[in-house]
Amino acid sequence: MKRRTVLKTALFAGIAVMLAGPALAQEKIKIGLSQGTMNHPWRVAMVEGNKDYAQKNLPDVDLIITDGQNDSSKQVADVESLMAQGIKVLMISPLTADALTPVVADAMAAGIKVVTLDRKVNTDVTVHVGAENKPIGEAAGKFIAEKLGGKGKIIELQGTGGASAVVDRHQGFVDAIKGTDLEIVATQNCDFLRENAVKFMEDQLQRFGPGEIQAVYAHNDEMALGAIQALEAVGRLNEVVVVGIDGQNNAFEAIKAGKLAATFTYPFVAPEGIEIAYKVAKGEKVDPVIILPGKQVDASNVDQMLGKGF
Repeated sequence: MKRRTVLKTALFAGIAVMLAGPALAQEKIKIGLSQGTMNHPWRVAMVEGNKDYAQKNLPDVDLIITDGQNDSSKQVADVESLMAQGIKVLMISPLTADALTPVVADAMAAGIKVVTLDRKVNTDVTVHVGAENKPIGEAAGKFIAEKLGGKGKIIELQGTGGASAVVDRHQGFVDAIKGTDLEIVATQNCDFLRENAVKFMEDQLQRFGPGEIQAVYAHNDEMALGAIQALEAVGRLNEVVVVGIDGQNNAFEAIKAGKLAATFTYPFVAPEGIEIAYKVAKGEKVDPVIILPGKQVDASNVDQMLGKGF
């Protein structure tokens, strides 16, 4: 009787091991992706690109995605929620640097690896992945300076106030036009949104009459397309050079149509973001800063880029 009890105990123990084994094997690596906002195509492309790659190529990853809805407080709460869920790596594209710095510092202190995408925070992270914004701003400034012969008045449509990308895109542009007779006569944070750009441009086109504005520098293609919409509505597009940043398909189409002078492609960090986060989760060594290259697209090369944007 005693022997049967021992055998039964061993059998149950073996079944328990068999059941536990696959469960442990199926345990996935939790990676959180905190997006600051999904209110325009570039950010949607970032999220969808990383999600699709993970689904197709990383079966051992559980990617948890949150949307800060253009609210820094909401994004802070999102990151805290991701930390509570036991993520191993935090991928984050912060809405603004200052607001998200403390919670990212908390994540690092808790032993969670952090990969910042596109925008930075003011604290150490494991890896930053993105393009360099200041050189893009400089390239846009040089392009406009060449187009206008170094003389003219410019309206600047900035993105989200306080975002590292906005600071760098503005400063690079300002540096590039130093020593010229180009002047920024109006600027506004339009939050990277087309509708905000349209409204601000409509106001400025009432303020500045025909011939008083020579260029518009927009921090992204959505705002550049908004500027074009406002200029077309009053028949003044032919007198203004409009430049954007990002590389949307409809921006390429606008260049082909002769409405947009140029855009500068800005990689949306997909699938590079999840690729790097996965390496970090696996303990692989990666460079602390990974720069993704962009390029100028204008009438001379737009045919090669049509259909290759987002």
